[in-house]
Amino acid sequence: MRSITMFAAWFAAVVVAVPAAGQGSGEIPRLADGRPNFSGVWQALTTANWDIQTHGASAGPPEYGALLATPPGHGIVEGGEIPYLPAAAAQKERNGENRWTEDPELKCYMPGIPRANYMPYPFQIFQSEGHMFFAYQFAGAARIINLDDPQPSAIDSWMGVSNGHWEGDTLVVDVSGFNGQAWLDRAGNHASYALQVQERYTLAGPDAIDYEATLTDARTFSSPWKISLRLYRHADPDAHLMEFKCVPFTEQLLYGEFYKTSAE
Repeated sequence: MRSITMFAAWFAAVVVAVPAAGQGSGEIPRLADGRPNFSGVWQALTTANWDIQTHGASAGPPEYGALLATPPGHGIVEGGEIPYLPAAAAQKERNGENRWTEDPELKCYMPGIPRANYMPYPFQIFQSEGHMFFAYQFAGAARIINLDDPQPSAIDSWMGVSNGHWEGDTLVVDVSGFNGQAWLDRAGNHASYALQVQERYTLAGPDAIDYEATLTDARTFSSPWKISLRLYRHADPDAHLMEFKCVPFTEQLLYGEFYKTSAE
């Protein structure tokens, strides 16, 4: 976590050193090289972290009343349906039944892509000419977008490896090398280690990003499918990520009888 914080601080200094091109009202911000400037703190205003498909309100564990209830929301899946293979559809149902004990978010594991982008927490993009870094508030997750030098995945991981390129004013990021353990939401939607995600980021004005992600995974889905949503910039000029080290909050859940408090 400390290394991520130090890297973000260094990257922020690099970004400050690169002047932005002129910007009028309603125009998208750009770097000096003319590329769109995505730098800033962003957040999704959606209930997709609870369920990426359209869903009504539902109860959580009864002892928590409304606190852990699922709020209703419109889905972000284009066409509404996820093309699961039969075995994967059955696994999704099992995940949903066991979500209060098995969701990786519950255990403070890194959220993976695309889930990291629509969790109910902000994330920050640092950008300079030729470099991009995404820092997520939840669990201190982070990733580098390799723009000039695509990198293979050295090892499967929660966040995968991200290789980006430009198509006009759209940033396209291909993400692969996942460990297959992340969920797409609290409802139990999931993918395998074979997942490949192609993300598309397009500024829809100075304070909004139109985000799309196409998910391809022949072990889980019968065909590629897409999600789309809008991300919004935090308008406060002092907006920044705060530290959310959630691992200590999960130790009793993870270790049970082996967990000891500091007093012990």
